[in-house]
Amino acid sequence: MEKSINIFRFKQFSVKNERSAMKVNTDGVLLGAAMTVRPDDRCLLDIGTGTGTIALMAAQRMADVITSLRGAEATWQSVGIDAIDIDEPSATEAATNFAESPWTESLHAHNLSLNEFAAGFPEKKYDLIFSNPPYFEDSLTAPDERKSTARHTSEGLSYRDIFEFAKERLTENGRVSFVLPADQEAALCRYGRMSGLHLFRILRVRTVPRKDPSRIIAEFSRVRTENPQDEMLTIQNEGKYTQEYLSLMRDFYLFA
Repeated sequence: MEKSINIFRFKQFSVKNERSAMKVNTDGVLLGAAMTVRPDDRCLLDIGTGTGTIALMAAQRMADVITSLRGAEATWQSVGIDAIDIDEPSATEAATNFAESPWTESLHAHNLSLNEFAAGFPEKKYDLIFSNPPYFEDSLTAPDERKSTARHTSEGLSYRDIFEFAKERLTENGRVSFVLPADQEAALCRYGRMSGLHLFRILRVRTVPRKDPSRIIAEFSRVRTENPQDEMLTIQNEGKYTQEYLSLMRDFYLFA
């Protein structure tokens, strides 16, 4: 990823980063690269899309998978990725980024809250729902009102809302994927179980080997798994990016 003035350039797309309340950030990019994407996924939903970066990464990954299969062109046209954001400038910027991407026909930005989207599209089901939701429930609110709405569960969306939506809208084999601070794991799993969704994979992310994980990417499905897949990702070691991190980002970051 390379940054110019208010533009982040990835290998296959660029992201304007001027109007969105939540800018391009490491958490979102990690989720976009690491969440489980399957060849038979067709309907995806990004909740709280911001600039649209995670949805764009999902589109690239879907395109890469599908173009390796027979009938790629026809199959790709059946993929749809919805991206919602309650903040109008964010949704508008995401729409612009989608329009300038190679996958514009499959990406759809909506300036709607999750409740509004649920009411407006009552029949839609999803193979994958993903989100970099707000999580600073106990911290001081940000001085900027738009950023506060994007960052604080007291002001808007929470992972509990997403679970409530997901339990009704996931397909039989659908998943929901989050990136959150590591200290949210117990509460996240508890609310997942209350919604009838079970952890099947967790990726713990630490900046360097000597530190505890600071983030998790947690994925849930309707199927109860006795031994969820438990992984660790270290971003840097001795001042350099690790091979595992470079491998994860190689299809997206220009430096990888």
